[in-house]
Amino acid sequence: MKLVLIRHGEPRYDEVLERGYPHQGYDLGKLTELGEKQAQEVSLDPRLKGATLIVSSPYTRALQTAAIISRLTNIPLTVENDLHEWMPDLDFSGSSEIAFAYQDYMKHQGKNTPTKIINWESYQTIKKRTHKALIPYLNHEKIIVVCHGIVMTTFTSFDDEIEHCGIREVAVDYNLLKTSSK
Repeated sequence: MKLVLIRHGEPRYDEVLERGYPHQGYDLGKLTELGEKQAQEVSLDPRLKGATLIVSSPYTRALQTAAIISRLTNIPLTVENDLHEWMPDLDFSGSSEIAFAYQDYMKHQGKNTPTKIINWESYQTIKKRTHKALIPYLNHEKIIVVCHGIVMTTFTSFDDEIEHCGIREVAVDYNLLKTSSK
């Protein structure tokens, strides 16, 4: 199976901030005008040819990107909840430390450690969650997955820096996908 992984377009958070949504309320941020243009441009990428389905994260920025690509390519779209973004606060504590969770995650290379400043989601947990989410689609030869940079790194490498609407193509072995999701 071939995956065409696409990171969402450039997001905006001004409306989220105006409404006073804290921390994970950022998940509701939609695309900027540039982000919409990025999604339109990536829909023309020849690497998308032959894909039979678009599977998207439920977060607004990813789903909006996927909807634009779906509309312009006529490829059907579905949503998988477990393709969501990395969780900086698994306890939903509302702690002021959330602002430093990503730095802490990177410092520890996504590995659980007793010195974590907050209970963020580990790289291994993200990998299990996201790989398991794609198992229902193994009957497709090629799908497009619109999601988030950290999610994409579980299919490429931890330090892969992925630009907005950046594409990574990966071949996935059915048995490896099932094994990595356990």
